[in-house]
Order: sequence, then C-alpha cells, then structure tokens
Amino acid sequence: MKDELCVLYRDDHFLAVNKPAGMLVHRSDLDRHETVFALQLARDLAGCRVYPVHRLDRPTSGVLLFALSPEAARLGAEAFQSDRVSKVYLAIVRGIADEEAVIDYPLRAIPDRYEENGDGEESLREAVTAFRRLATVELPFPVGNFPTARYSLLEVSLSTGRRHQIRRHLKHVFHPIIGDTTYGDGRHNRLFRSELGCGRLLLHAAAYSFRHPWSGDAVTITAPLDDAFAAVMRRLCWEGKILSTPPPAP
Repeated sequence: MKDELCVLYRDDHFLAVNKPAGMLVHRSDLDRHETVFALQLARDLAGCRVYPVHRLDRPTSGVLLFALSPEAARLGAEAFQSDRVSKVYLAIVRGIADEEAVIDYPLRAIPDRYEENGDGEESLREAVTAFRRLATVELPFPVGNFPTARYSLLEVSLSTGRRHQIRRHLKHVFHPIIGDTTYGDGRHNRLFRSELGCGRLLLHAAAYSFRHPWSGDAVTITAPLDDAFAAVMRRLCWEGKILSTPPPAP
C-alpha cells in the first residue's frame, strides 16, 4: 500500500481520489495503531477541510469522493443515499458466475464498531446488487476436491449502499470475492497468494457517475487498477476486459 492518493477529479465543491487497497478512510476505534488515512491525505491535497461523501471498505480500492464544504457533503450524501449516483465495481470471484444476475436480498445492518446488529427482522434492510460477467478462466491448480480452479471477472453495480454489500451478496450466491478474509474462501485466497502473488481483496470501485448538484452537468469519475490488481488481470489474460464505457449519470 502506498501512503499517497492520486487525484481523479477536482472542482470548487468536490475532490475525488483513487484510494489504495488497505487504506482506511478515517480513524477508527478498532484500528488505533493506524497512522495514515485517506481523509488526512485528501485534506492535505485540497488544502482545506474535506468531508467523506460515501463509504469505501478498507480493503477496497478505487473512486473515493470528498466534499469541500458541509453543503457539498450534504448534497453529495443525499445523491448517494437516493440512488442518484451510478456506481460500477470490478470483482474477481470464485467459480463461473451467471452471465447476468440481480441479487435482491435484504441485509442486516453492521454497526461501525463491530459485527452484525442483532438477529431481529427490524434490522434487515433492502439491498440490491446487479452484476454482469466479463470473463472466465480455469486454472490448473487443485482446490479441495476439484482438480482445477475456476474464476469469473464481474462488473458489479449497486442500487443500494449497505455496508459490505457487494462482498456479502456475492458470498450469498456462492461466488465470494477473491482475497476477502471476512466473507471469502480461504483456500482460493491462499491460491492467489501463492500462485499469483496477490493477497489483496480483488474489488475495485471503477467508476462513479452523477449529476453535479450545482451545474447539473453529468460527471463521470474513473479509477485505474492498482499494480497488484492489474498484474492479476494480465496473468489471467483479462487485459482489455474491463469497462467498455463509463456508467451514465442518472
């Protein structure tokens, strides 16, 4: 992980950066030993106070949007919460996934401090994830009782924004994301570490599109893959398989 951020977009109201995998967005009571945060680095880049507009899990890389004022933060957060932002992710998952699918499966809330928020029905929240399969591969490595290992590259989009939504939904349909130490398959994670030299979560926030709350113009922000993710794509002969066109602004 590099202790730096690449600026993807900036205007008078917003700053977007490409967050590295493994970097926290802000301080957490559960990670008190950490000293580098995207919020801190974005503030240094902007030269002023910044406000996170949305979540991005620590192990996930890609587009992270900050607001440069409380008003921009409010309008940006409202856009994310009301499904007025098109969000597209790339994920490498275990198995051969369907060509297309929509996962409509409610999820229990996960509070900031720890795990699941009780067992009651009242904690279930609507959650919808769609994906499109971009590529598949079969590798000559035995895993468990199988002589080979099969994987899919997915383009994933969200209609809701629950915590760990993509990771939990893909686990629910038996296609956990490679490198996911919480919801994934340890055998396949170990294979990627030993054979492909990659231990990171293979989930990347590739593109966000939205209508600018001040100008009304369509804004599309894309983030390139980091070296580790890109190296896996090359090893699997998946170069050129990602995002033919950015998502349209709602």
